[in-house]
Amino acid sequence: MPKIGAKLLELRRRRDLSIREVASRSGLSASAISLIERDKMSPSVNTVSAILDVLGSTLNGFFASLESTVGYSPFYRSSELVEIGNPKSISYRMIGVNHPNREILILHERYGPGADTGEAFAHPAHEGGMVIAGAVELTVGGRTRVLQTGDGYYFDSRERHRFRNTGDEVAEIVSAISPPTY
Repeated sequence: MPKIGAKLLELRRRRDLSIREVASRSGLSASAISLIERDKMSPSVNTVSAILDVLGSTLNGFFASLESTVGYSPFYRSSELVEIGNPKSISYRMIGVNHPNREILILHERYGPGADTGEAFAHPAHEGGMVIAGAVELTVGGRTRVLQTGDGYYFDSRERHRFRNTGDEVAEIVSAISPPTY
């Protein structure tokens, strides 16, 4: 299993930057950077993106380099899924991080009660998924629907969209995004 923190540490050292410099430029605390680099804290995608901006890399480039550090296998145990979200609010566990020439992003998503992706956003891709537990409110291009366990969705991600758990229990989705955004 690739370690995100170790790879970030390697990038920072190659650029001869201190933790304080990365923290200052990224808007994060030095202690957060240190915890992330030691794999003691699971950073959100936005946090990784902010660090990578300082380090002169992109999410695509970063995860592509992680792919090359792990031998390919078509099978993934739950413990081998890479967390690219925030397990305390919205967890995004990535399936197939080490697959060569990956053309689809497959995620196991978990939304805590009240978790929300925030302001509606858009990106060039298509995405689809199925709610496997709980319920999620999905807004796509101004249309909103609450999806229950067993319900699915598919849309062009260039339409602004937002996910929100309006319930009192954890909601889970298995989703796919193509082309992969990370």
